[in-house]
Amino acid sequence: MSAAKSLLIELGTEELPPKALDELSSAFLRGICDGLAKRGVDAALDEARAYASPRRLAVHIPGVSAAQPEQAIERRGPALAAALDADGQPSKALRGFAQSCGVDVEQLEKLETDKGAWFVWRTLKPGQPVAALLPEIIDEALKALPIPRPMRWADHDYSFVRPVHWLVILHGAEIVDGEVLGLRSGRKSRGHRFMHPQPVHVADADGWLDAMRAANVLADPVERRERIRDQIEQLAESTGGVPQLDDALLDELANLTEWPVAIACTFEREFLEVPPEALVTTMVANQKFVPVFDADGQLTEHFIGIANIQSKDPSEIRRGYERVIRPRFADAKFFWDEDLKTPLASYQEQLKSVTYQQALGSLWDKSVRVAELARIIANRVGVDAALATRAAALGKCDLLTRMVGEFPELQGVMGRYCAAHDGEPAGVAAALDSYYQPRFGGDAIAPDRLGQVLAVAERLDTLAGIFAVGMKPGGNKDPFALRRAALGLARTLIEGGLELDLRGSFVEALELLPDVALAAGLKPGKDGKPPALNAGQRRAILLDELYDFVLDRLRGYYADQGFDNAQFEAVLAVQPASLADFDRRLRAVAAFGRRPEAISLAAANKRVANILRKQAEEAGAPVVGHVVHPVHFEADAERELADALASAQSDTAVALAAGDYTAVLARLSQLQAPVDTFFDSVLVNADDPAVRANRLALLGQLKAQFSAIADIALL
Repeated sequence: MSAAKSLLIELGTEELPPKALDELSSAFLRGICDGLAKRGVDAALDEARAYASPRRLAVHIPGVSAAQPEQAIERRGPALAAALDADGQPSKALRGFAQSCGVDVEQLEKLETDKGAWFVWRTLKPGQPVAALLPEIIDEALKALPIPRPMRWADHDYSFVRPVHWLVILHGAEIVDGEVLGLRSGRKSRGHRFMHPQPVHVADADGWLDAMRAANVLADPVERRERIRDQIEQLAESTGGVPQLDDALLDELANLTEWPVAIACTFEREFLEVPPEALVTTMVANQKFVPVFDADGQLTEHFIGIANIQSKDPSEIRRGYERVIRPRFADAKFFWDEDLKTPLASYQEQLKSVTYQQALGSLWDKSVRVAELARIIANRVGVDAALATRAAALGKCDLLTRMVGEFPELQGVMGRYCAAHDGEPAGVAAALDSYYQPRFGGDAIAPDRLGQVLAVAERLDTLAGIFAVGMKPGGNKDPFALRRAALGLARTLIEGGLELDLRGSFVEALELLPDVALAAGLKPGKDGKPPALNAGQRRAILLDELYDFVLDRLRGYYADQGFDNAQFEAVLAVQPASLADFDRRLRAVAAFGRRPEAISLAAANKRVANILRKQAEEAGAPVVGHVVHPVHFEADAERELADALASAQSDTAVALAAGDYTAVLARLSQLQAPVDTFFDSVLVNADDPAVRANRLALLGQLKAQFSAIADIALL
């Protein structure tokens, strides 16, 4: 590596968007490294680091060569046959090629390969200095940043996520001269906007981080995160509490500050009468404050703010934080007190005036449909149907409360608090909140059975209704979040172990929809008229679409757990009625696939399927019945396979009925030896029709035993 020195690139900006900063920083690093690699510059790219703060993006790479290595250039000219005339003299094509290379014909070389011979020009091109390459590399990296809406400023032609103010490019201690976004590079950076506003002299690339720290800028986001976490934990501990600081809030706080300082604050205890979720939402989402809980998990009157300055009078900052939170908490308390004056059930009548979807009616209409589905499902899974119906009837009422009007993200949570205040059964109150789960990727399903029943009923109605009116998702558009609803439905059925027939459940959901909704989704044909389908035909089409839509969501769900597509397809082929049953079969198939007998038996099942299909095609009808008559056996291998099948069927009957598919497939794996022996020594397509039919019946029994669980042939 020639003259290898550290490289520093720092672009100073106006305050960058905190939620995008991490992605911008990593993309900038990737762009710089890719640019160097593409140009063949030797550099310790595996040690490259990205740095970022609200006012800067920076990259530091140790050991960057001063220039590209020499580059071997090879240009292929005309083929030998076209390069020389009949007298062996250079043709016009060859002379033109040599001229384009700036050399005489005599300086060209011949390249001979098994595909022919050509004239070529070979030379070594000196590598360019890195200093000459960097402005272009930086420009390419900046243009590739994920900036959805770049902005312009002043009268410049260029644009960026925010206006830019300074540029530092240092290779070791040397300034790399260049211009990017109208900025000329130098060694003058800038420190903290208030604590060190004057320019910062950067002596060399390796000294930049310390120079920033001396200017009250922690340019390393990892260091800022650690500082914030440590200070918050210390302040919370001093109050005897535990801070609620998740990674998302920590990241945002780190990306809002260059010199973070934690400030301990308090609010009036009377506000603790408000549901804590409302207070926490206000603190975290609106103000980026950190709530503090006691050892029992109860919210306390303490909270922590993160200032971007080391103030001489921290009490002023504290009073400011407390002052800004007080009116928001006062509003929340007012809304809560007002909501308590109105029983949750009294909002049911008002739901009739709130449109859910034009063809599907009001929120009240939806609540009625969900209540009926909840009643049916509850009876099937052993849940009190009266409680399920009551919970479904109240499920949308909190949408009309003042609290949810102010804090929409608290729908369900407020329903739970209001229902508990009104004296509703504890299970009903809990279900009004839990049935929204899973609310986001990675969230758990409803932990309570009643909440699971409500979650399934709600999602069945939503999916059936929106599909019926012709508003199913397409491309990136999913305004009703149906993909999330379908995955939530599937996860609740699987993880909750709810033994429900998915198709049958959708049939019931579709039956509850008004005919006007079924008609609303019919698209006009080429003649301008919608297809002439009655309600039953329309429901049948929708049923297939809904079933396939939910199963498609499961592909990704199981892929994330490590199941491969072949295993999924093997189970899908037998169309299990319940998704809980689908899950048991899939896990059994995966376990079977790890057995040494799996490959042989999967191949045998595929061979059997092909034989039976070919026989059905020749006969013009499917092979029906698997009655085996021992009298037609001609070989010991037939008798041995028949005995093995009968024994396996007897041994697995109880496990199959109990849904213990892993045990069933473990027993069936013992069929490998008799199956292999059968195919090695028996000709299925015997001349005697009775013998042939008997052997086909034997194979039919083999296929049926495996197909009771999955189509193993697809493995």
